[in-house]
Amino acid sequence: MKMKVVLLLFALFSLTAISYGQDVYIHDELTRSWETEANMDVPESVLLDRDNGIIYIANISGNPTEKNEKGFITKMSSTGTMAKIKWTEGLHAPKGMGLFDDKLYVSDIDRVAEIDTKTGKVTTFYDAPDAIFLNDISIDDEGTVYISDMKDQAIYRLKDGSLELWLQSEKLDNPNGLYIFKDKLLAGINGAVLKIDPATKSITPYIENTGSIDGLKWVEDETFIISDWKGAVHLISPDNEKIKLLDTTEAEINAADIDFCPTSRTLFVPTFFDNRVMVYKLK
Repeated sequence: MKMKVVLLLFALFSLTAISYGQDVYIHDELTRSWETEANMDVPESVLLDRDNGIIYIANISGNPTEKNEKGFITKMSSTGTMAKIKWTEGLHAPKGMGLFDDKLYVSDIDRVAEIDTKTGKVTTFYDAPDAIFLNDISIDDEGTVYISDMKDQAIYRLKDGSLELWLQSEKLDNPNGLYIFKDKLLAGINGAVLKIDPATKSITPYIENTGSIDGLKWVEDETFIISDWKGAVHLISPDNEKIKLLDTTEAEINAADIDFCPTSRTLFVPTFFDNRVMVYKLK
């Protein structure tokens, strides 16, 4: 969709939003498609493997900071057919995920798990003993893995088999959602999206007045979709006010680390304590 159409949609969104019930808000450009049963266990993130039609779901299964080895990854089809609810087990509190060359990378408090997508087995744990709360993951075209540490103003990097503290700055105020965009690393912090140059590590503002950010995904052009964990999902861009697409906060249904498929315009929302994944279509 061209930018002028995107701008038109922003205008339409501000005029045509509707509410479903007293507790749930959903824009009329967004429709519910399907949802899983409430048989997850604190699902924190969803990752769509677009090439193979697979959804991975990271289940914390306990407290987000607890090292209990009860965390697991669920695998299902992109249409909701369950493959295996506990496809990978033995994790602590898995959160962000990323795919590269048949490997699934998962943040796990103070380590990153590398999982063979053919077997579901953990092949390697990369330890980060000084990390506090590793969270989201984004991977560039060369396979370099970036991981946010939300509680330590930091971003870690996994490259050539080595995990290291890559960037730490007071500008990284609760960094969470990460996304590689046009050779830059975007980082969602408290109230904004920052643009980081991987070559120089320079940090510049990109999108402001976003509110809290958990998931951060690309939609089209310079339009992105974000979740705030509490239950709200917004469209954001550098040149427009944010637009609310979904809000389940009052219904006590979270919106954690989302995924979005630009080609099918499908939004996947893990509901954390609500123990489901809800799927929507954006017109």
